[in-house]
Amino acid sequence: MSIIHAVTSRSGRVVRLTFGSGSRANSRGASHRRDKQTRSRIFTLAGALLLVFSTMSGKLVYYAMLTDDETSSIPPNAIVASRPDIVDRNGQVLATDVRTVSMFAEPIHVVDADEAVEKLTQVFPDLDRKSLYQKLSDRKSHFTWLRRQLTPKQQSEVLALGLPAIGFRPEVKRFYPAGRTAAHILGYVDIDNHGVAGMEKYLDNQGMSDLASTGLASDNSLEPVKLSIDIRAQNIVHDVVSDALTTYQSKAAGAVILDIHTGEVIAMASAPDFDPNDPKATGGEGWLNRMSNGTDEMGSVFKTFSIAMAIDTGTVKLSDSFDASAPLHYGGFTIHDDRDVPRRVLSIPEIFRYSSNIGTARMMDKVGMDIQKDYLTRFGLLSRMQTELPEVKAPSQPKVWKKINSITIAFGHGVATTPMQTAVAGAALIDDGKLIEPTFFPRTQEEAEKTETQVVKKSTSDTIRYLFRLNGEQGTGRAADVPGFHVGGKTGTANKVINGVYSHKLSFNSFLAAFPMSNPKYVVLSFIDQPLTGVHNLNLAAETAAPMVHDIIARTAPLLGVEPDFGQNLLAGY
Repeated sequence: MSIIHAVTSRSGRVVRLTFGSGSRANSRGASHRRDKQTRSRIFTLAGALLLVFSTMSGKLVYYAMLTDDETSSIPPNAIVASRPDIVDRNGQVLATDVRTVSMFAEPIHVVDADEAVEKLTQVFPDLDRKSLYQKLSDRKSHFTWLRRQLTPKQQSEVLALGLPAIGFRPEVKRFYPAGRTAAHILGYVDIDNHGVAGMEKYLDNQGMSDLASTGLASDNSLEPVKLSIDIRAQNIVHDVVSDALTTYQSKAAGAVILDIHTGEVIAMASAPDFDPNDPKATGGEGWLNRMSNGTDEMGSVFKTFSIAMAIDTGTVKLSDSFDASAPLHYGGFTIHDDRDVPRRVLSIPEIFRYSSNIGTARMMDKVGMDIQKDYLTRFGLLSRMQTELPEVKAPSQPKVWKKINSITIAFGHGVATTPMQTAVAGAALIDDGKLIEPTFFPRTQEEAEKTETQVVKKSTSDTIRYLFRLNGEQGTGRAADVPGFHVGGKTGTANKVINGVYSHKLSFNSFLAAFPMSNPKYVVLSFIDQPLTGVHNLNLAAETAAPMVHDIIARTAPLLGVEPDFGQNLLAGY
């Protein structure tokens, strides 16, 4: 119960005051108002939380309905395009893909670019700090590569740094187990696994790159690509060619082994070369495949083709002779022989064996320029060689042929060809006159016969075989002979053109050979460019290029299944 007191003020106004239970009533009213306010705040907070969770749930549902590409600022992981393994004719792996990872960053999410630069350069000291900082501090960038193709150890070290916004993407890296051994045949790929040179580029040109761009070239989807080369023979040829650079103090060297019945390239090497596992590490002339993509005047090797066309047309018989006792003069030019050539009348075999320029010039003068051009065209020596390898250079010839051109071309000056196409033409003259385009893929003899072209008579081929045997046993090719394998061939020492003038000191040396001459199966051609020394301190083809062929055949013949024969007299009957 409330106690009410009435008090009269000075003005006569009555003032009512309430005490006791009246005060507790007022307290309950205030408490009620506070509870109401609290419940209102709780409802407001709950509503806000409900709104937040509703928004988040909606976002989650929305993102769940999107693809991975739409939810990430990082470029999507497309199917990693693999390349097919490349194997040799016996199934040995020459090129394969290995799994690796590449490191990227999302600069928009990088917390501290300075810290990231400091830590990453501890793992990769060769990274450019300025460039790295610019990449990581670009707040508008969602993705940037930092390092491609890391090793597992490098990836582990980066992970240990604990840097946010740094990630890895799986990739494949091309690996060449034999390194430099077949570099100019295989070629190499770029950082994105696209073929840049050699057979790698050929595969891309055949549609491999289109297949990869569609994402269809994924793991295990491609069968290995088998080449015609034998890695055992390739190792030997590469060793011999590489050693020739230092042994003969030369600018370049190269060699090839061809199966004359199928046109298959069994081995081919050119030096200097490069390592396809790290192609950028080798510059200069290491990129150039001198066997198929470099042209030079082949010198006296061309006498093989000159005699073949003279015999094949019936203009000249093997028993004919030509006067080589004195130099020839054509206009302002003088044609002479080396001092070792007899100054007398020489038979066709002697012209070949002694390598007489004068005898060859007189013979070609009788054959005629038109017939000469026709036969050189037949032999494929005036046009670009056709094969799978992309790096093939076209030969050079005079824009206008004059008589002096015809005469000098007869002994190998005036037309510049690739060593490879010279070997192919030589193989035709040994293989019954049948020209077969070379291939870097396996091919049977039956398949080759469907594409071959008859360029000279079989009887002409028999004559060239005889001359090869003669020179291999009695002439400048003796340094290439291997007992039991009857190596025959023709040397060529061509003076190099330096600044438009023929040098009397520098030469391009080559040796075109075949074996075994009892039943030829393979042609081998070697070259050595600008050797400064050789056997007996001489730098001619007989002392440089011919010994290279000897070393190649001595080591490869048993591997290729050629059985030695020590009993035959191959010159009997001539």
